[in-house]
Amino acid sequence: MRHLNKFLLIITIVFLFSSFGFKNEKEKSLNDKLFLKENNFEKFIDSTSVLSSTFNFQNRNRDSIANLTRTSGQVYLLSRQYDRLETALEKYRKIERKKLWKKIDIDSATFKDLKPFDSGVAVKQIRERLFIDGDLKKDSKSTIYDEELMAGVLNYKKRYGLALNYKLTLDHIKQMNEPISERIKTIQLNMERCRLIPENLINASDYIMVNIPSYRLLYVKNGHSEFTSDVFVGTKWSETEIFSSTMDKVVFSPYWNVPQSIIDNELKLNMASNKNYLEEHNMEWNGGKVRQKPGPKNSLGLVKFLFPNPFDIYMHDTPAKSLFQFEQRTFSHGCINIKEAKKLAHVILKDDPDWPSEKIDLAMNGEIETTCILKNKIPIYIGYFTAWVSEDTGEVNFFPDVYEKDKEKEVDGSKNVVME
Repeated sequence: MRHLNKFLLIITIVFLFSSFGFKNEKEKSLNDKLFLKENNFEKFIDSTSVLSSTFNFQNRNRDSIANLTRTSGQVYLLSRQYDRLETALEKYRKIERKKLWKKIDIDSATFKDLKPFDSGVAVKQIRERLFIDGDLKKDSKSTIYDEELMAGVLNYKKRYGLALNYKLTLDHIKQMNEPISERIKTIQLNMERCRLIPENLINASDYIMVNIPSYRLLYVKNGHSEFTSDVFVGTKWSETEIFSSTMDKVVFSPYWNVPQSIIDNELKLNMASNKNYLEEHNMEWNGGKVRQKPGPKNSLGLVKFLFPNPFDIYMHDTPAKSLFQFEQRTFSHGCINIKEAKKLAHVILKDDPDWPSEKIDLAMNGEIETTCILKNKIPIYIGYFTAWVSEDTGEVNFFPDVYEKDKEKEVDGSKNVVME
């Protein structure tokens, strides 16, 4: 009996300590949880808003989704985008008809950034908006910026190409307060842009697409998303052009042949004030031109991707990785800078036995320029879409009109919208 009593006493003590520990765990700082969520936002979004909105989308399109599952080669066909935007258009027209798009009431002069666990009428209105827009699966009517709303905010920011954090600034609220009629016009305009996608790409199962407003590159192979990466594009005074071509070369450890306009407008001034400027930047004269020698500090990075076009535009790596932290990424002279360029090179050449991974890495870190002629050329499209429906979630994404091309066009049913 004595042993039994001791055993029961030990069990009781263990239970008490376990309960105490569980209580402490429950009372763990919510700020720690927020940190973890913000640093694992994709997993967080997938487990909340995105999955619920995808579920709703699948319910509305069960037959088409089932067909996609059977015929995976159709998943990323560009020809599907028009129909997807048309579905989004119907949704927003319905919201407009029912007058559900209500203004979020704030005073611009006194507004302070909203952050988790803040409260107020504006928080309740934001919650309602995100529910109407599909970023929340329900509207609890709460005036507190709680964890449920945090999930909706992250999904909203993901759809709008914004930095994925929980802070809501005055600019974010102003964006939410844009009239729904503007959303409808944007969708209509981008439906017309879909009509202008080149015929060789419209039903292609292999292609690379760069969408300028979203600052994203997508490589589709056999109808599946093979690779994605953030990019930055040309400034407003040196826009990245809209065109299609075919990628035929990958160049490792490239020289950067500096365009004459940059030599005249920038380098000559720098050389005049610093006689060692070229040497300090690993540059040299080459037949009356200036070029930058291969190396990790080369402006083209370790690899570039070539496709014939009249604009002298190509894609390349960049040593300026810090620029990818910005929401608006218009920094180049027109070329497309790829955050994960090295990975893209490996993905493109992974089925080429003449270019194993070790050879690619060696060529990228060499002292001489090496060109690889692609055995399988890849169609490429540099597009401009400020509204785009995700193939993965069925959600419509809106992106900034970085070159103000939307403003140049009129959508009224009586005029055709022509993309430049």
